[in-house]
Amino acid sequence: MTMNTRKTALCSVLVPIIIGLLQACSPTNESVTSQVVAIATEPGPESVEKAQKQPNILLLFADDLGWTDLGYRTARWDTPNIDSLKNQSLEFTRAYVASPTCSPSRASVITGQHPARLKMPRHIPDGKTELGFDKFHRATKEFHLLPTDPAQEPSRNYLPLEVTSIAEAVKPLGYYTAFSGKWHLGSEDYFPIKQGFDEQFGVSTAGHPKSYHAPFWEAYRNPYPDAPKGKNLTERLTDDVVNFINGYDKDQPFMLTNFYYSVHTPHQGPKAATQKYLDRGLDKRYANFGSMVESLDTSVGRILQALEDSGQADNTVVIFYSDQGGYFTNAPLRGGKIGGRALYEGGARVPLIVRWPGVTPNSQISEQLVLSTDILPTFVDIAGGDPSSFKELDGESIVPMLKGEVSSREHVILYRNYEDAYAAVIGKRWKLVAFVSGKTELYDLLTDPAETTDISKQQPERVAQLKQTLLEWQMDVGVNPILKRPDLL
Repeated sequence: MTMNTRKTALCSVLVPIIIGLLQACSPTNESVTSQVVAIATEPGPESVEKAQKQPNILLLFADDLGWTDLGYRTARWDTPNIDSLKNQSLEFTRAYVASPTCSPSRASVITGQHPARLKMPRHIPDGKTELGFDKFHRATKEFHLLPTDPAQEPSRNYLPLEVTSIAEAVKPLGYYTAFSGKWHLGSEDYFPIKQGFDEQFGVSTAGHPKSYHAPFWEAYRNPYPDAPKGKNLTERLTDDVVNFINGYDKDQPFMLTNFYYSVHTPHQGPKAATQKYLDRGLDKRYANFGSMVESLDTSVGRILQALEDSGQADNTVVIFYSDQGGYFTNAPLRGGKIGGRALYEGGARVPLIVRWPGVTPNSQISEQLVLSTDILPTFVDIAGGDPSSFKELDGESIVPMLKGEVSSREHVILYRNYEDAYAAVIGKRWKLVAFVSGKTELYDLLTDPAETTDISKQQPERVAQLKQTLLEWQMDVGVNPILKRPDLL
């Protein structure tokens, strides 16, 4: 019997005796009774601890889902479950990805460091022998160079084990950690369980499946070799997540990071949904993509229902996010995943929805700036830790924003290396896009969120100021200035 249990038992004996004695001397028995009971039932340490219990943390991280790909925003696709989650959450309408592409975006989430600091400005091109991989997609070199990159900046082929991961950050705070889905941060020697996660499922060396219908990959790198032929990958991954939630019985909170493969290519959705969009008059490409978005939404619905059914919904923080802009149109925003336009709003601004029961308001939006590097410090903060104790963090906790406070952040910086456009400085109003060739563009996002009009020539002083901000940032994170034409910055 614990000390608090003994105290409770003692109170149950003494309180009636005390009430009886005091009632004999009091003209108002009711007031005495209420006062004594209030004292006797004052929350003890165990009750306070239970009320302050660390919440579970669940991250649902979509792949290639654009800012406008959700039903509540454009009604292009049917996403009733994500729409419902949004109505129960705080939505950040100006959330960005530090480097809008597969591997770097994931690295920024997992480490809280900017991909530029990690020396990972591009995705890991697994399987390409000329870029440092063997036939089993394992890295043979630490870095690769992309012949078409005008900056010729090296990029990592795996996430170094010595970098503190999000799992290693929250485990000392009492969390059990699990990872599911698309890793794309290195082969088996660098998998999640090597980076501090307690368990993993659905992880492959690949950045995307060969098919979303089983078998999903070659046998040597297929995490689901027993999946029935034709089984949908998103559905199979969701099975694991739902089973994890329903079967979770550990006496500690969990952090589950679920990185979807969907809606990355190949665009293969469930046939029934595809036909539905064909019947609406969409062409086959859009119908297949819409079917995948709907499949993703169904997965989110199943996972949220599992939280409800297991009684964990009220003590779980749910974050829905995406790794970069959409593959097709992101109108009214400019740009997207392909065509060298990823640094424009359609390629870099992504959905971010946060539901923290008892903390975040329902169906409200925030226009404050958020970056993918903010995830790790936010999780540490939610877990009761101190984000400032971690070295070289580029992100900041958004917990104060979740609680209604206004951030002092002035800008976020995006960075990647594939084409001429390599960086963007985004403030509350002004946005600078910088090119390796030295060209710059300036946009007023307040009056021109679609980035239709470059006003750099009309505002040279503002351009100079943002160039200086970019140059100082590059020096801080360790970008070789020779690669980025400092004479033109």
